[in-house]
Amino acid sequence: MKYFFMLLTILSSVLFNAQKNALPKKTAAVTKLNPNFIKVNDSVADLIPQKMAGKFGFINQAGKIIIKHEYSNVGFFARDCNLQNSPNKKVQQFGSDQYASVRLNGSDYRINKAGKRVYHFKESDLGKCAPEYKAQLFHAYIMNGAYGIIEDSKFENPGDYRQFTIYPQYDYLHIMEGDDLHNPMIIASYRNRFGVIDIHNKVIIPFEYSDIKRNFSWKLARLFEVTKDGINYFYVDGNNHGY
Repeated sequence: MKYFFMLLTILSSVLFNAQKNALPKKTAAVTKLNPNFIKVNDSVADLIPQKMAGKFGFINQAGKIIIKHEYSNVGFFARDCNLQNSPNKKVQQFGSDQYASVRLNGSDYRINKAGKRVYHFKESDLGKCAPEYKAQLFHAYIMNGAYGIIEDSKFENPGDYRQFTIYPQYDYLHIMEGDDLHNPMIIASYRNRFGVIDIHNKVIIPFEYSDIKRNFSWKLARLFEVTKDGINYFYVDGNNHGY
């Protein structure tokens, strides 16, 4: 009798394992990352405009050409509020930050991140943008020919050096447009070279450039557009890493 029970136990074990193996296996969901859009710096745009041989295209953060250089001008992949507020509902989607505005042979288009031209601008499609202006908390202040920084709400007496956020000491200062009004990036010029400082007078980008453009590149992509020769511009991030 005991041999019967041993045999029954063995058969039950075999049947259980067979059924277990017959069940469909759960597969873990795997997200495949597109290597073209893997970021070195998470705060920087994944596609960056680049000029080559007089034409613009886009590279990724590793420097690989993703969209060929064929345009006379390009912008970042960013919102276009005129399209987002378009009276034509079919084109509102092209106002999202998944598209960039480009110019080719005098005509303006929106392209996707694969480089495909998906929309041709029409005047009748453009809506009105609501004002997005935010008053700056800090401003440049010139004293004795030198630039410093003041905080409007705290500054009253230029004779009191303690009221200056940054005491005048630079050849030129420009506060960049950005989302953080309390800690803006500031383009600075000192001894004919340009760099970037923060509101605490800490050097963010060293003074090694002949010019830094005063545009929206920091606000849109966390990049600064710089040049060393005054002709060829390129982008650097907040760590002075070039793209």
